[in-house]
Amino acid sequence: MNIMPEKGEAVPKSNISSEKKMAGVKRIKNTFLREKQLWLICIPIILWVLLFAYYPMYGLIMAFIDYEPGRAILDSDWVGFKHFIEFFQSPDFWMVLRNTLVISGLGIVFGFPAPILLALLLHELKYTRFKKFVQTVSYLPHFMSWVVVASIVFVTLGNEGVFNQFLMSIGIIDRPVSFLGEGKYFWGVITGADIWKGIGWSSIIYLSAIAGVDSQLYEAGKMDGLGRFGLIWHVIIPGIRPTIVILMILGISGILNAGFEQQLLIGNVQTREYWEVFDTYSYRYGIQLGNYSYATAVGLFKSIIGLILLVGANKFCKKFFDTSVY
Repeated sequence: MNIMPEKGEAVPKSNISSEKKMAGVKRIKNTFLREKQLWLICIPIILWVLLFAYYPMYGLIMAFIDYEPGRAILDSDWVGFKHFIEFFQSPDFWMVLRNTLVISGLGIVFGFPAPILLALLLHELKYTRFKKFVQTVSYLPHFMSWVVVASIVFVTLGNEGVFNQFLMSIGIIDRPVSFLGEGKYFWGVITGADIWKGIGWSSIIYLSAIAGVDSQLYEAGKMDGLGRFGLIWHVIIPGIRPTIVILMILGISGILNAGFEQQLLIGNVQTREYWEVFDTYSYRYGIQLGNYSYATAVGLFKSIIGLILLVGANKFCKKFFDTSVY
């Protein structure tokens, strides 16, 4: 018996949808079989991500309950958005938000272009040995812990530090300036320390991107009369623009990650109004005081804002620069 629809007869939507599903399943199966070796290699990484990145998200429930140590999470009392409301109504909320945005904003404004400039300068160096020496020296701070970096900051900027001694020796100041004891200097100090620690390591990505620029573009630019600065502006920067845009998106999404160790190590009681950020606040008022639910709420709020910024920055860059993370 012929079950095929006659000419002019509409095909049922259920049949169309089922055919699409079967085609999709078949396509996924064929892709998996074609790339099965890659999937097998990725299994340990996938398991690691599931175990250490997704499984701990179970603990986010603590933001909505009154958790007590030693008591099962699911046995705790459900309180909804109580801890979020307490945080928003806290007198420290606006201070913490301001410090986080300012420190992260300074990091993006000054810290983001710094490794790009270093990579461009290193690329222009023709003396290979000196170039390698500068690269090695710029990489070293990345491998130092913040304890060591904080010690260097204290030795350099303390009341009896090298910088104060130098300024007094040349007659610019009559008495030491408390760079680490006055809040108005803290944002500049922490931004400079962050840049110094990460500029060399971050420049590796841009050096790799510059190395990938087609050499024929350099030759064409030279034939058109472009000098060094012309080649940088019209050849190199457009060539590494996708890398710059992607890292900018990731930087904007992490704008609330203003640091943790550097604030606790370099900051003090006198400068607290300038260094208290989300991470240090949740640690000091949540973990140290045993209020784990409150700390979880603060951390979850920061993560949600970061996700919103990531999606927004990605859409903006996709629309105006035709480059996106996903």
